[in-house]
Amino acid sequence: MSRSDGGAMARLIAGLLVLCVLAAAAGLGFARSRIEEEFQGFPGVEAVVTIPSGASVRESIQLLEQAGVLRNETLARLYWRFKLNDPVVKAGEYRFQGAASMAEVLARIQRGDVLTHRVTILEGQTYEEIARHLAAKGFGSYEVFLSEMGSPSRIVDLDGEATDLEGYLFPDTYAFARGTGESQIVDALVSTFRERLIEARALAAAMRSNTNQDAVAGSAPLELRDVVILASIVEKEALLDGERPIIAGVYANRLEIGMGLYADPTIIYALKKLGTWDGNLRRRDLEMESPYNTYRSVGLPPGPICSPGLASLAAALAPADVPYLYFVSRNDGSHVFARSLAEHNRNVHEWQKLYWRKRRAETAEGEKLH
Repeated sequence: MSRSDGGAMARLIAGLLVLCVLAAAAGLGFARSRIEEEFQGFPGVEAVVTIPSGASVRESIQLLEQAGVLRNETLARLYWRFKLNDPVVKAGEYRFQGAASMAEVLARIQRGDVLTHRVTILEGQTYEEIARHLAAKGFGSYEVFLSEMGSPSRIVDLDGEATDLEGYLFPDTYAFARGTGESQIVDALVSTFRERLIEARALAAAMRSNTNQDAVAGSAPLELRDVVILASIVEKEALLDGERPIIAGVYANRLEIGMGLYADPTIIYALKKLGTWDGNLRRRDLEMESPYNTYRSVGLPPGPICSPGLASLAAALAPADVPYLYFVSRNDGSHVFARSLAEHNRNVHEWQKLYWRKRRAETAEGEKLH
């Protein structure tokens, strides 16, 4: 090959190299624009994609492409492998709203920003009612929840006498990802109880400080188990937060003098356990044989009767120092308190007998007018 031919070849190779570099640069520029460009290939305002547990990167990205969240599977896989260093895909339910870039979509999958669903556990529910509610909302199996909640293993350090988790499943609003196991959900409810117990103790200390109370009403502070039992009764008796410490104080006074608690909710709980509660408490129920019948058994019942909230826990930790032994409902959520049985009987006559007699008369008069 002549020198001139060699020079021509060199120039050709150099030109080809330049073209390759330019093509590569153009390709990189195109890829970068596709990575950063926002895209929405699904109709409407949102798309929900479920990546199942154990799905591979390829399968996960294909699901996203099929749903119209990504538009270039190959480029997405390359980005996942070389830019994000090929992390493990986090399974779960993902919600995408509006257009988003490939980088944004894959970053969410990498972080595991899964869609969560809210569920509210109400104050005053039994663990069986909580299990039924969670199952009805699609968070798991009723039978599995019952099994998990029927074991006291999660709270043995708090309450060595517990036979189940009654009273220790804190009522609150929770957010769980779809597919969260029943065991994890029960863990969360018990963990929240532990956190709120710390708050309740601080709140009780503040309540005692504000009223110059050195200790809770009664002869001695209650053990935690007894606090939870008392709080569960207060939860079922009180509607107004301001009355919870007073009602707790009434029960503390009864406990101190060895008087029965005479708490209807404890009998209702016994009927629920028997499966015979129909919404009506009858006079004969007050005579039932049960350790939860606080009309016949003196002292606290053998266990909590529901899940108490923060205000009831604080009230049980710091019952108000009041002289009352009795209370009766005004039928509007509030109560009238009394020191003596005679005073209580007068209140019962006014707020139960006369009140309902008047209501029935008003209803009958109203029906006549119509």
